Order: sequence, then C-alpha cells, then structure tokens
Amino acid sequence: MTIPPLFIGANASTGVVIAPRMANRHGLIAGATGTGKTITLQVLAQAFSAQGVPVLVPDIKGDFSGIAKPGVVSEKLQQRAQRVGIEALKPKAAPAVFWDVYGEKGHPLRLTISELGPQLLSRLLGLNETQSGIIDILFRVADDLGWLLLDMKDLRAMLNHVYEQRAELGPRYGNISPASVGAIQRSLLRLEQQGGEQLFGEPAVSLDDFLQVDAHGQGVVNILHAERLYRESPLGYACILLWLLSELFEQLPEVGDADKPRFVLFFDEAHLLFNDTPKALLDRIEQVVRLIRSKGVGVYFVTQSPLDLPDTVLAQLGNRVQHALRAFTPRDQKAVRAAAQTFRANPALDTEAVITALGVGEALVSVLDEKGSPSIVQQIWVRPPDSQMGPITDAERAAMIDASALKGAYDEPVDRESAYELLQQQAERSLSEDKPQTRTQGSARARKEKSMTDEVTDMITSFGRSAMRSIGTQLGRQIVRGLLGSLRSR
Repeated sequence: MTIPPLFIGANASTGVVIAPRMANRHGLIAGATGTGKTITLQVLAQAFSAQGVPVLVPDIKGDFSGIAKPGVVSEKLQQRAQRVGIEALKPKAAPAVFWDVYGEKGHPLRLTISELGPQLLSRLLGLNETQSGIIDILFRVADDLGWLLLDMKDLRAMLNHVYEQRAELGPRYGNISPASVGAIQRSLLRLEQQGGEQLFGEPAVSLDDFLQVDAHGQGVVNILHAERLYRESPLGYACILLWLLSELFEQLPEVGDADKPRFVLFFDEAHLLFNDTPKALLDRIEQVVRLIRSKGVGVYFVTQSPLDLPDTVLAQLGNRVQHALRAFTPRDQKAVRAAAQTFRANPALDTEAVITALGVGEALVSVLDEKGSPSIVQQIWVRPPDSQMGPITDAERAAMIDASALKGAYDEPVDRESAYELLQQQAERSLSEDKPQTRTQGSARARKEKSMTDEVTDMITSFGRSAMRSIGTQLGRQIVRGLLGSLRSR
C-alpha cells in the first residue's frame, strides 16, 4: 500500500511534502516566538498520526491539547486552506493520550532512578565532574549488588550507604569525598522541592504505552503536559525527553530504511538539551541522534534559532521548517545568516532577506527527496490543521483522561521492596546482632574487621528469598547500561 506524503504547505507554484521514507531523517522547526511554530508542530504531529505513526509532543505552553478535538472551520481558515490548494478543510481530531509528571492534567508519568541512569541523573542534579563520579560509584555498587533504585528514598539510602562504607568501597570504586556527598544531598533536596518524589517511583511508564495505534490505524499523539514541569524544573523536562530518546534507542529493534517511521519524538525548547551539557554526555546525545533513525525513530527539534543546536546535530536534520527570525542585534543577525546557510540555495530567493520578512504562518522549507537529497528552499504558507487550534477545556481533558485505555494503570503509586528496604533490614539485623556483643569484645572486633565482600555475600544470601517473591526488585548481576546510561537487562 502506498503511504501518502506529509503535506506541509504550498506557495503559488508548488506544494511541499515530506516523503514518509525520509521522515525518520529527523527535522527542525525554528522561528521566533509568535511566528507559527506550534501550528507547524500540530500539522506535522497530526499528519504522522494519520499515517499510523505514534508521536510524543511536549506541551510547554498548554496550547497543544486542541489536536485531540476537531477544528472549527472559519472563513479565514478556509481562505488559508484554499491558498495552499485544499478545497475544503475536513475537521478531524487525532487520538491523544495526556501525560503529566504531577498527575494533574494527564496520566502520571514516572521513571525509576535505575532506569534514568547515572549520566542523566547527574545532569538533572546539576552536578560537577567530581560529584558525578560519586553518582557513578553509587550506581556501580547498586548494579553490582543487583539492586534497583526505584525512588528518591532509595537514592538517599544508597548515597548514605556508600558514604558510610567509603573506606571499604574506595579501593575498588574510587574516592568518595564527604564534601561532594554533602553537595549531592543538597541537590537532592532541591530536586524533591521541584517534584522529584512524583517523578521517580512505580509503576514506571512502559515504553509500549507510547507506541500505540488506535482501532482506526491512527498513531496515538502522546501529549506531555509540561507547563509546570518546564517552569519548576527545566532540567527535569530535558532529562525526561533524553530518557525517552535513550529508551527508544536501546529497546527498539533495527528496521533499516522503513516505509515510514515507527515513532516520532518532538523536542520543544531544544536548547535545554545542549546548554551547559558536559561534553561526554553531549557526544553521546549526538551519537544516539545519529544512530536512532535505523530504529525507525524520527527526532524533530523545535527551537527559536538553529544556533541553539550543535553543528553536529544540525547536520543530521534533513527536513527543515524555518519561520521568521528577528534581526535587531548582531547576534540576531548572525542567527539569520546561519539559518539561511543551512538551506540549499534557491536562485529565485534571497533566503537571508526573506527570513526576517516572513509573516505569521509563513515559512522557508527544505525537505529530503526520495533519494535523500535536500530540496532547494521554498517560501510557503503552512497549511492549517484539521484539529482545533488552541487548548481544549479542563472538562474536555478530564473526560478524555477518564475514557483513556490507560486509566488506572498509573494512577496509584506502588512502593515495592528495593534498596531502601534492603538497607533498612540490614541495619535492623546488625542492631539485633549487636546486643550480645557486650559479652564478648573479641567477637565484636571480628565482626568489625569483616570484609566488604563478606558483607555483600551476607546481604545477597539474606535477601535472596525476598527477591524471588518480588521479581524485578533485584536484577542479579546481569545489569548493563546503554549509551546514555539507561538500564538494559542482558
């Protein structure tokens, strides 16, 4: 079956479409505030959905939920539609699922600490290289013990454990500085104030729930409501999207050059992924973006200026939509020149001059053709969406959440046995064993001199039955991590 192309818009002489086979070659939507980026994002998301491709879109401003409701065709919209060659708009909604870290305007979205991994956790906490090294040690110890870190109390308990055992752990894992541990504890306190207790825990979101197609063959549009998250924890917002990118890369099979993408991920406010990011993490992000297209995943970055992205990432974005940019300052002018230079030149168009003169809903567009070559840049009107522009009401959103197939799956948090409980049991056992020690000082000294290896052996033996009762609490010694540090079981 032939898959129709994704129609973006048109000018008086030509229409511009994205070939489905080229849609996983990634893309860019750029432009100043108020120039039409959100509508372009809505048009693309609904077009992917119509092709049976599930997508995830962060909703930072709270105005994207209208994609879940058919649009109202006004005279102005109909005129815009006819301008791009659409005789009559057909109002239509896309199937949508709402997510929200805080559980206020969507299904709760939770991760576990172990799934996030040490690199993204260090980024989330804003740690320096030395402090990040201690987080690496913490995860190594937990992974070697086969313990999952599920929530914030697990993380605090494990941090205290490696601090208290630093003399024993140091020779094997590296130095554990008390000052750095104190700085990490302060960062954890900040994270808790920003909603870390709600972000981390179980039931953790399943990747499969992002990859759904409805009964009519339409891809589900996953809307991450991120108004509060972006306001209170911009790094938390960025790390959630990086975690999802990592999960898609690690979990999905290779598909090569498929007829259409398996999934499309939109990164709004994409500069947050790269600002002040440690070079080691930045290199791995760039590597994942380059490699993930073979998994059938398209990544579309949404930002104000192309200069917000590293050149190595920008070079991988084959489908580009550039809305208007302002040029009031030398830096603005540099951004305009840079944006113009990213397009394949059109002899009939002064790209640099046009960028500053575009109206709302106009854009410069270049896409990959069937052979993978970029088309010459075209100035177009972006087509109007079939769904509602602007947000739905709170009542409409609540009704959709109640009717969702995921209703009840993530509503109630679950607190299983994990590192916190295991360490607590260890401490209680040590206290009970300490009582008869007053009779024999020698035995106390012997226990004090017990090696760390013996302690680990005792803990694994003691808690083996508990692990069998709760599959998943301990993973044994088969824990490996992917490029961005996310959890992967062998």
